[in-house]
Amino acid sequence: MTDRVRAHVFVSGRVQGVYYRASTRDAARERGVDGWVRNLDDGRVEAVFEGPEGDVRDMVAWCETGSEAAEVDDVDAEYGEPEGEDGFEVRW
Repeated sequence: MTDRVRAHVFVSGRVQGVYYRASTRDAARERGVDGWVRNLDDGRVEAVFEGPEGDVRDMVAWCETGSEAAEVDDVDAEYGEPEGEDGFEVRW
């Protein structure tokens, strides 16, 4: 695997209780991106995406809208070296 990158993302807005995590999982799997997504106690969603740079950037851009019922206010993404994520899961 070459040119893999990692994005650690925090999404704020109305992003819990609106199928944001499940939609993120589905979008990531469609693109072959590895990682995970979870709700945070402060109302944000946290996600990690690993894969080819273009696909990871597509996922970060996807987060700007998210699920149909979501209302995203902000997406904060930090890029770095991949840590070996395999598959994509919703974490609790």
